[in-house]
Amino acid sequence: MLNKILKTKKEEIALLELPTERRFSQYSLYKALKQKGKEVALIAEVKKASPSKGVIREDFDPISIAKDYQNGGADAISVLTDTVYFQGHRDYLTAIKNEVSIPVLRKDFIIDPIQIFESKRIGADAILLIGEAMEATKLFELYEQAYELGLECLVEVHSNQILEQILKIFTPKIIGVNNRNLATFETTIAQTESISTYIPKESLFVSESGIFTYEDIIRVAKAGAAAVLVGESLMRAETPLTGIQQLFGVKQ
Repeated sequence: MLNKILKTKKEEIALLELPTERRFSQYSLYKALKQKGKEVALIAEVKKASPSKGVIREDFDPISIAKDYQNGGADAISVLTDTVYFQGHRDYLTAIKNEVSIPVLRKDFIIDPIQIFESKRIGADAILLIGEAMEATKLFELYEQAYELGLECLVEVHSNQILEQILKIFTPKIIGVNNRNLATFETTIAQTESISTYIPKESLFVSESGIFTYEDIIRVAKAGAAAVLVGESLMRAETPLTGIQQLFGVKQ
């Protein structure tokens, strides 16, 4: 599946036109996640669909969802901008950016410098870089380009092997462990536990995907995660706000 998505992404990049440059307020993802007020900081994801689950939320209003997330205490918002496989759009990110005052992470398959310029122009505060999507040297080049433009990076890995390759070159400020295998889309939060001991102490550690309950929150926190990235469980809740409350064990 990952190879299929990357093939499509390369085709999109060949036709990509950069939007007009605009000014947006900038917020630090790292600082927002570092200053958590609960067990772990929360990156709440605006996500309509996925290749493995299909449409997750029918009544999809990205701005309303993002506002609910912010009101519910989310520390940052992740926005899916991939159109073909996740039914996202870059316009969703810009619209959300104009309505919230917390960091906005662009969640996409970023493999080319032009996408970094695009991310800056549509209002992203940070971008996702996927270790399994490219060589570690290429990831480092994109990482440096992003920071030069004022964008932060969430560097995501699924396996310890990929993490080791990246750490031989540099130590990312924010490292995410994706509990979902992007080749098979199988998910287990045991992945966070198995890789946690290899995450450098100086990196902010995020656990991503497969987090549905307060017990899951406690489990990844015990493994050392300082933050979680959660989409599906919040999007399937009656409202995103109640989804956050349920996730953190708040009684209704």
